Amino acid sequence: MSNPDATQAPIEVPVPATVPPNGTIATSNSVAESESPSPGLEKPDNGTPKKVVVKGKKRRKVMKDLTAPRQPLTGYVRFLNDRREHIRAENPNMPFAEVTKALAAEWSVLPQEQKQQYLTAAEQDRERYLQELAAYKQSEAYRIFSEQQQTGKKLKEEGDDSFQGPENNDMNGYDIPIFTEDFLDHNKSREAELRQLRKSNTDYEQQNATIQTYISGLHTAIEKYTIETQQQRNNNNALKQHLTNLRITFANVLSPINVPNLEKPTQETIDTYMTKLLAFVKENPQSPVTASVRKAVADLDLQA
Repeated sequence: MSNPDATQAPIEVPVPATVPPNGTIATSNSVAESESPSPGLEKPDNGTPKKVVVKGKKRRKVMKDLTAPRQPLTGYVRFLNDRREHIRAENPNMPFAEVTKALAAEWSVLPQEQKQQYLTAAEQDRERYLQELAAYKQSEAYRIFSEQQQTGKKLKEEGDDSFQGPENNDMNGYDIPIFTEDFLDHNKSREAELRQLRKSNTDYEQQNATIQTYISGLHTAIEKYTIETQQQRNNNNALKQHLTNLRITFANVLSPINVPNLEKPTQETIDTYMTKLLAFVKENPQSPVTASVRKAVADLDLQA
């Protein structure tokens, strides 16, 4: 019988290369399996595992026809485009998400008559799009684009049948359309367009200010000329009345004088009468009729 107090030699247990999960004990089979390379690892000559990067399926770009009509905007999107810059100007440090939330809250309490303006514009834009789309589908550009699209679809199907690459399932939850290259390009073009629109808006505001100053000057000049025109009109009326009074006065004074070969003057004929009377006076300066005419004219009270 062996002595229980005797020190026994330690039993060596093979330790697996990798520790199994959840605290389970690896058997000899698991040890053997752990020594074999995993599917995602390559074992080079020096025995050190080398990680192999597994690439996911690359997203294919969607074909787009640049000649196709522009998609219509909804009333809400029109409201966002109309109010976004105003909100940013008032709150330059507000994040984009907060700006969108503020605009959504503003839209929810917007009166119906103001909403209707955007909705009506959206409906008109939709009708415009349908008309342009119907005309576009009859065009040669649409036929060529459809043929290219069908060809691309066939090539895609043939490529999928000939090669099935490993799928990267880890990123499926993050496959969001807003992170696509097309969306980023669209955002860049929109930002460039907005910068150009802001610059144009500033130029137009300066032009409007100049035009407003010019218009104000025109209004002042028009008011001045209107007053002067009215004054001249009043002067003309006074002169016409004075001329009428002179005709009446001369007709009354000269009608009692009998001038040879001349009829008695009236208000209507006094102008012609005065021309003929002047000729008579020049031809007959010593005539008694001429003396009577001179005396009558000298006695006229033209101030009355």
